[in-house]
Amino acid sequence: MKLRKVTAVSAAVLALALSATACGGDDSKDSDSGSSGGGKIKVGIKFDQPGLGLKQPDGSFAGFDVDVATYVAKQLGYKPDQIEFVETKSADRENALARGDVKFIAATYSINDERKQKVDFAGPYLLAHQDLLVKNDSDITKATDLNGKKLCSVTGSTSAQNIHDKIAPKAQLREYSGYSECIAGLQSGAVDAVTTDDSILAGFAAQDKYKGQFKLAGLKLSNENYGVGVKKGDTATVNKINAALEKMVSDGAWQKAVEANFGPADYKNEPAPKIGNIVS
Repeated sequence: MKLRKVTAVSAAVLALALSATACGGDDSKDSDSGSSGGGKIKVGIKFDQPGLGLKQPDGSFAGFDVDVATYVAKQLGYKPDQIEFVETKSADRENALARGDVKFIAATYSINDERKQKVDFAGPYLLAHQDLLVKNDSDITKATDLNGKKLCSVTGSTSAQNIHDKIAPKAQLREYSGYSECIAGLQSGAVDAVTTDDSILAGFAAQDKYKGQFKLAGLKLSNENYGVGVKKGDTATVNKINAALEKMVSDGAWQKAVEANFGPADYKNEPAPKIGNIVS
């Protein structure tokens, strides 16, 4: 009788252990399980930046950041249909990583000291510069030419204010809700120039409806090192992404992505930065 009780208890313990193992197996299907585990990976990108991160009418995604994210995810073991792109707006990028909403973020995420206190970065994978976008026939060739001209940037951006405060105090600032509105204003003549990162400007200028109308001034008013944001302390993922980025550069996929996404705007990109050289 006692033997039966022990056997019954042992069987119950074994069944519980097997059940826990099965549950644990289900929970492991997160962003580290890869294609062999049938899991998915959530990646943060922008949805509204042509040439970088854009959600298209058919629901697909395109842009340089999208190409980088897709390449990195593949090296981490995920097929394209296992990638779930999540919109991460600038103000919410740190929170999205801290909450675990996404595994990593590739979204024109400039590396700086303040952000490095909150997140870790792989990369950088692109060196951009603050620049001006003007019409092809514009006489604006340097920042001081903006004195007396209408300069557009988005509400809350420091780009236009920096030019006004430090270079062209007589520039007339125009703040719109988005860069699409600024570009439309440039086309109509409502503004004379638009300022932000040259990569962002190139992406907008490369759109079919604007091809051939605008040019980048090529002023390099600042250095913006784009990094892949990762949750603070996740060194293993940073190392894996750095290895993926190095491979993307070495096998030519990085340059092909640059040419495909920025080429139509005659974007003079910098060479690929040294991966793992995190600078502000």
